[in-house]
Amino acid sequence: MILLDSNLIIYITSGQSPQLTDWFLDNAPSVSVVSMVEVLGYHGLKSSEKAELENFFSRLNVIYPAAEEFQRAIELRQKHAMSLGDALIAATALTRDLTLATHNIKDFAWIKALDVFDPLEE
Repeated sequence: MILLDSNLIIYITSGQSPQLTDWFLDNAPSVSVVSMVEVLGYHGLKSSEKAELENFFSRLNVIYPAAEEFQRAIELRQKHAMSLGDALIAATALTRDLTLATHNIKDFAWIKALDVFDPLEE
C-alpha cells in the first residue's frame, strides 16, 4: 500500500502532471490526515481550490495517526531536523509498513527503513 505525500496532492489536484494523475488513479494511494491539514490549511487557499481539495480527500482512505506513530515521529525528530508534518507522515508509513510516494525524496533519504519513491521520476 502507498501513502501519498502532501506535495503530490498539490500536483495532482492542480492538473500539472497528467502522468501523475494517471499513476494516482492506477494506484489508489492512502493519505495521512496530516497532509489534509498541510494542504487545506494553506493560508492562501481560494474557496474554489478548497472545495476541489475537500472533494479529492473525500474519495481517499485517510489515515489518522495513532499513539505509536506519534512516538515514532518524536524519535525521528530527535535524530534529524525535520518538520512535524514530515515526521508524522514518515512515522505513519514506517509503522504501517507503507511505501511513501513523494516528490521530495531527499527529505526522507536518511530514514533507511523507509521505502520511498517519486512517481514523477518513473
